[in-house]
Amino acid sequence: MPSTPAPHPSGALATELATLAASGQTRRYLAGEVIFLAGAPGDGFHVVQSGRVHLTAVVGDAAPRVLAAFGAGDFFGEMAVLDDAPRSATAVAEHDTVTLFLGRDALLQLLDARPRLALDLIREFSRRMRALNQKYVDEILQAERLAVVGRFAGTIVHDFKNPLAVIGLAAEVACGESTAPAMRAKAESTIARQVERITAMLQELIDFTRPSGQKVVQRPVNFADFMAPLAEEIGHEVAGRNVRLVLPAPPPALTVRIDAQRLSRVFYNLVNNAVDAMRDGGGTVTLRFVADGGALRIEVEDNGKGIAPEIAQKLFEPFATHGKTHGTGLGLSICRKIVEDHGGRIWAHSEPGRGALFCFTLPLHA
Repeated sequence: MPSTPAPHPSGALATELATLAASGQTRRYLAGEVIFLAGAPGDGFHVVQSGRVHLTAVVGDAAPRVLAAFGAGDFFGEMAVLDDAPRSATAVAEHDTVTLFLGRDALLQLLDARPRLALDLIREFSRRMRALNQKYVDEILQAERLAVVGRFAGTIVHDFKNPLAVIGLAAEVACGESTAPAMRAKAESTIARQVERITAMLQELIDFTRPSGQKVVQRPVNFADFMAPLAEEIGHEVAGRNVRLVLPAPPPALTVRIDAQRLSRVFYNLVNNAVDAMRDGGGTVTLRFVADGGALRIEVEDNGKGIAPEIAQKLFEPFATHGKTHGTGLGLSICRKIVEDHGGRIWAHSEPGRGALFCFTLPLHA
């Protein structure tokens, strides 16, 4: 594993350290020899005279990692001495190494007698801690980036399963020798819409990762004309999972300004999220539409198991999920972004065991 060089002491401190020979003991270590183990008492600190030493520690559940490496003129092992605690890392000689060892009592007496050395050491400790903290921040950010990539990959696979399944079934109908022309045309139309849906999903993921992404293009449409074919398509999709999509009243013929492709994603996400929450044996998802002042309120209600209390407060945050074997919880976060881009708001109500109700609003177009 590559070593991370430690910052070298400043010139003044290096000069001070070079004068400590009379106060310390010379110790020699062969390449690969352990100088001290993590958890051992902090009995003193070392100044490297020749060779090279690396410090390793176990971070989390991972294998031991190299924290820093020290060459001639560097010192190590001081923290356990100063805070009177066990060693937090293991020191190993990378090459044949010679160090000057100062015991704990000798070091503390020396610092008491030489305030300038104490001040320089404190400055060096601070500099090392800043460098180490930055190193870990960089590594954590990189790990988070990789985790996000993995989560996005999982989301894409999950979200693409349904439209790809619909395309497969529609293709079988369209290619059937005995398929009537009207059915073939309907199947071809379904394939085209699902391809558009997949394209929109990909664009949405891109937009999600780019907060300053492309400008939303919205056009005035008749909500009933937009919603009727969408509800039929979603209904056919969830029927294959033993779930009924119910509209107690037809969509109202009101004018709203929307990006049809993006808003369709909200309905797909909310309904599929409801289906995921259903108990074994299927259930019902109900869509309601209520004109409320200058806005249209859309309600998506299911008779599933409800929203777990531990996730209720972070429901619309990226990657929030609970008790699901697939998906990463990105869908509801995307829903919030789309609704807010349309000038609306989204919220949820739930009682555990009694289903969930998701609501969002769209401003009406005068």
